[in-house]
Amino acid sequence: MTTASHSGESLDNLPQSSEQRTLHDAEKQDSRDAALFEVEDNEDSPFEMVRTAVSNKDNPDLPCLTFRAWVLGILFCAGLAFVNQFYWFRENSIVLGGFVVQLLSFPLGYVMALVLPTRTINTFGIKWTLNPGPFNIKEHVIISIFAGASVSTAYGIDVVTIKRMWYKSDMGFGASVLFILTSQILGYSFAGFSRRFLVYPAAMVWPSTLISVTLFRTFHEVQNIGGRFTRTQMFWMCFVGSFVWYFVPGVIFPALGFLSILCFAAPRNIIANQLGDAFNGVGMLNFSLDWSYISSAYTQSPIAIPWVYACNVFAGFVIIMWIAAPIGYYTNTWNTQLMPIYSASVYTENGTVFDIEQVMTPNRMLDVDKYESYGPLRMTFAFAMTYGLGFAGLLNLMSYIALNYGHDIVRRVREAHTMDEDVHMRLMRRYKEVPHWWYGLTFVVMFALAIVTCQVYKLMAWYWVIVATVIPFVFTVPIGIVQALSNQQPGLNVITEFIIGYARPGDPIANVTFKVYGYITMTQALALVSDQKLGHYMKIPPRKLFVAQLVGTVVAAFVQLGVAYWLMGSVENMCTEAGYPFTCIQANTFFSASVIWGLVGPERMFGTSSPYHPVLYLFITGLLLPLPFWLWQRRFPQSWVRHIHTPLLFIAIGYMPPAPSHVYTNWFIGCFFFNYLWHKYRNVQWSRYAFALSAGLDCGLAISGIITYFAFLNVNLPTWWGLSTHHCPLAPYGKANQPT
Repeated sequence: MTTASHSGESLDNLPQSSEQRTLHDAEKQDSRDAALFEVEDNEDSPFEMVRTAVSNKDNPDLPCLTFRAWVLGILFCAGLAFVNQFYWFRENSIVLGGFVVQLLSFPLGYVMALVLPTRTINTFGIKWTLNPGPFNIKEHVIISIFAGASVSTAYGIDVVTIKRMWYKSDMGFGASVLFILTSQILGYSFAGFSRRFLVYPAAMVWPSTLISVTLFRTFHEVQNIGGRFTRTQMFWMCFVGSFVWYFVPGVIFPALGFLSILCFAAPRNIIANQLGDAFNGVGMLNFSLDWSYISSAYTQSPIAIPWVYACNVFAGFVIIMWIAAPIGYYTNTWNTQLMPIYSASVYTENGTVFDIEQVMTPNRMLDVDKYESYGPLRMTFAFAMTYGLGFAGLLNLMSYIALNYGHDIVRRVREAHTMDEDVHMRLMRRYKEVPHWWYGLTFVVMFALAIVTCQVYKLMAWYWVIVATVIPFVFTVPIGIVQALSNQQPGLNVITEFIIGYARPGDPIANVTFKVYGYITMTQALALVSDQKLGHYMKIPPRKLFVAQLVGTVVAAFVQLGVAYWLMGSVENMCTEAGYPFTCIQANTFFSASVIWGLVGPERMFGTSSPYHPVLYLFITGLLLPLPFWLWQRRFPQSWVRHIHTPLLFIAIGYMPPAPSHVYTNWFIGCFFFNYLWHKYRNVQWSRYAFALSAGLDCGLAISGIITYFAFLNVNLPTWWGLSTHHCPLAPYGKANQPT
């Protein structure tokens, strides 16, 4: 199909009778190259996970970007942006994901299909209708893609927040919204230019999208999958169970989210507290019966990652957090015992919290003389290790990709005019692709606005915007390959902080601004690529998907920034302990990084005269680590070594801090039960129900979280032991700095 009208590109809202559709289909088939679009009934994806979740059929005549899709899409985008930004500042944050939109938009779309008039409207020669017929699966997907732009808080709001709350230099709403929009939308161009490598190939699975696909099909298709229950029945049973259960760990018995065996056994033992706590400890033997800590914002669902990849991620977590961090701490490396074993805060030499006001000039830059008088900045051993391992992980990724995928990437670049011809790619060929100039124009406009914003509002010099933009250009494809296979994304935050830290020492705002453009551009690009893969699986016309992503991003930026300014202007003592629950735990970590890399700078923190200098040499480990495994695998192709994916060993540390240290333990246990035992011994059952179960648990948790928050907002529950989540009272203090 080559024309817009054939695929509903311009007549999405125009209803058709069954006779009209039959004639229309026949006319289209006469003009279509049948060999290009037709696939065998039994042809399917070569990957089991994809075959389980994704249909190998498509109906190109379903309307997509309809009036009700616009209304519900913008409504849910704004709603999710408000709720997630509101929770982002809170100590007990909850992230409402796309599953909530999928769940709630379905009945609303169904009702709109019943009540809206079907009369055809002519607007400037374009015919459309409020109601093109039954609410369909492609409308449902487009609505979720609209809202998907607001699931994650815009990274630039971190800069706006710390600039106002810590550095006392608010740049105003207008400048802030330009900053947010340019940093968010720049990623579109990279997403568009990398789709040939990250969306089209069948091997680029993007596991997290498969849960969404399953949920969409659960709502809209009657599937004969065998078994005692349908997928729809399984989803609703899991939804109800998760919804009801969250009242227990979410309200009545929060301690179930942090069952620290070591702290329960020895509550007055400092080592047991430090090893067992999830907030200020390394999370050993700390278990959870709260699904929000099993399928967390840091790990995502344990059902959405293959078992082999989960083993790699957890192995890296154990090596770094349970072996390296305790060894460094209990040998008192860098006098780290004056601080907690695990914390994102920054300290002085005597273990007190570092006060930036003592070392800054009136224009919010570093005063070197004051810094020398006040004393050097110090951080925990685990926090320092995260930066060294950040370098190691990034170089490891490049080395691993070059050794294992370099030949394929080069071949794909040389053969850029071809595509992987799996069934889904052939079905998608009937839709008009987004031309490269759309993405190119988006890049030029946003890039120019970014330069103007940074230059006029003195965030950083214009030429640093250019340097920051080159970084995601280099890394989007290799990091996207890792995420497409494993559901995990290595970050560029450390390398961006390092570059600008040396270029602009003592300038924290330039540091975080450079990090936003250098890091979040790639992150946003890969989020958009993930949505493109969802659209690829669900056969959404690419041009309509582009419009939904762009509009959703713009709406989310305005709403999120509005919520941030509202809270910062109305909540007393915000971003401090006295402002609980609005303690800004995420922004606190971002602020600490701005002090380390921007205010103090990498030369003072990691230079040859610094005690932390040795961590920089971890990059050698990262660079060379893939080599022995690659050589062994070439010599013994069927060896178990082929299952070792070294970039995944560094994934967990990228989120720690601020992630509670027990989330990877409980996520891995979930992976073991769902994706090893269940998958291995009940494979047919797993194929039928796994993703429906995951979607049901996530949706039930999300809806229950909203209801419990507002229902118990002003309710004082009886005080008892189970209401506390802090049963390791000694963990927040250093081993050598305990309270008397």
